[in-house]
Amino acid sequence: MSSKPALTSMKGVLWKWTNYWNGWQPRWFILEEGILSYYQSEDEVSQGCKGSVCVAACDINFHHTDPLRLDIVIQGEQHIYVRAASPTERQQWLVALGSAKAQGLITRSKRSSELATTPDDVKAKKSELRLYCDLLMQQVHSIKEAATENPQPDVNKLDECTSLLSATCDTFIKTLDECVKIANASPSYAISTPPPLPSLPVPAANSVCKSGKIKSIIHSNSH
Repeated sequence: MSSKPALTSMKGVLWKWTNYWNGWQPRWFILEEGILSYYQSEDEVSQGCKGSVCVAACDINFHHTDPLRLDIVIQGEQHIYVRAASPTERQQWLVALGSAKAQGLITRSKRSSELATTPDDVKAKKSELRLYCDLLMQQVHSIKEAATENPQPDVNKLDECTSLLSATCDTFIKTLDECVKIANASPSYAISTPPPLPSLPVPAANSVCKSGKIKSIIHSNSH
């Protein structure tokens, strides 16, 4: 498994669901320039891919009960179900695919708006944030399960889960910061100066009754 620093390119083996007869089969996947392609094996890349999808057109979903599985879906057209070798590798693929999708949507919107920042850019980043938010919730649930196992917590599982959670938090915060920067650069999200508050009537000075209690005298505007 290897990845590039930009987190939008990646390559490695994933187990792809083929059919009920053959089940999960290893395939060599390459994510590059917003396109996810898969091959029979790494040695057969020169023979051409078995299939490919534009990540910007897909929904990237993680499986809620299988910590190794992720689904790549084009609504009404195509479903690609894959499993990674470990939860860590699945997370790497989720981050890479989420980043590639957001980058692809932003590039597409810039082409149609003469490179100006648009609300679609923010929408793309929000979609990426939703993926990481769902992943965070699943990882927190996994930590709770590991911490409450009987007769005692699984320390190794806890270490793995907390490590994944820490990495996802870092990615979520980084993406949130990018989202805020894009929003600030978009005219549609520009924060305008609020109008001044209307002036309110000023209450008169308090007077003290003989009984020692405070009585407020407020002059009405109707007078």
